[in-house]
Amino acid sequence: MLQSRKLLATLAIAACSQLAFAQDPAACQKVHFADVGWTDIAATTGMASVVLDGLGYKPSTTIASVPITFAGIKSKQIDVFLGYWNPSMTPVIEPFIKAKQIKVLDKPNLVGAKYTLAVPSYVAAAGLKSFADIAKFKKELDGKIFGIEPGNDGNALIQGMIQKNQFGLKDFKLIESSEAGMLAEAERAVRQKKFIVFLGWEPHPMNVKMRMTYLTGGDDVFGPNLGEAKVYTAVSPDYETRCPNVGKFVNNLEFTTGIENMVMGPIMNKTKPEVAAKEYLKKNPAVLNKWLAGVTTFDGKDGLAAVKKSLGL
Repeated sequence: MLQSRKLLATLAIAACSQLAFAQDPAACQKVHFADVGWTDIAATTGMASVVLDGLGYKPSTTIASVPITFAGIKSKQIDVFLGYWNPSMTPVIEPFIKAKQIKVLDKPNLVGAKYTLAVPSYVAAAGLKSFADIAKFKKELDGKIFGIEPGNDGNALIQGMIQKNQFGLKDFKLIESSEAGMLAEAERAVRQKKFIVFLGWEPHPMNVKMRMTYLTGGDDVFGPNLGEAKVYTAVSPDYETRCPNVGKFVNNLEFTTGIENMVMGPIMNKTKPEVAAKEYLKKNPAVLNKWLAGVTTFDGKDGLAAVKKSLGL
């Protein structure tokens, strides 16, 4: 009887141990991210992908507009999106949240971000310092405000101002292209000392590459404190239940503007996001301790040790 009890106890301990290190189902090995074409999202997605690769997962990234990204999460073609900027994207994502088609994780993965209209600093020095000043310089601006990719939330906010004649902008035109296209226009304007108004945000190397000033007075459009934002992670509602190990990892992810600026710099110079991310993580492995707390490899082994090994540490 005593031996039977010992055997049962041993089996119970083994079962608990297996439960504690339960592996994600095979269907979870492929992790589908979305990237809306912003360098900061490329950076964070690149870092997450490098870590997941070290854990034995097979991450992939789909480039898509904001609306298509949220539709992709709804249809479960996208698992994770690390770039829900609140409040600018809130009008786009809110219907999905209310319909319980998307879940936003409780804790932001980045605080201290901002997103609003900006100008080169010499333009601000000439008097264009606020949203209310834009219309006064219509001629110098050629009646244009430069946005990024079609479908972007920031573009929608600009178009809304134009349609409502907010700040007297009814005769202005939104120029849509891409992050790279907009920045090329801004840099060309700077070289020629011309006037330009464009979407600006931080973290981003643009804040270092050129002297720029964020416009005041846009609180009702982009939010207070120069469009101060928190960036959240969005997943399909049942993803954490289906894939608890990856779910734990994405809940752990926490970035800073400093981290993102460091990774974005090389990406802006045509380095692949995963390569830039890997170089950063090799030099700054301490960030992995928090990200991988309670996270295992795909086959249930020590996650931190596996990722460090994959980085050659």
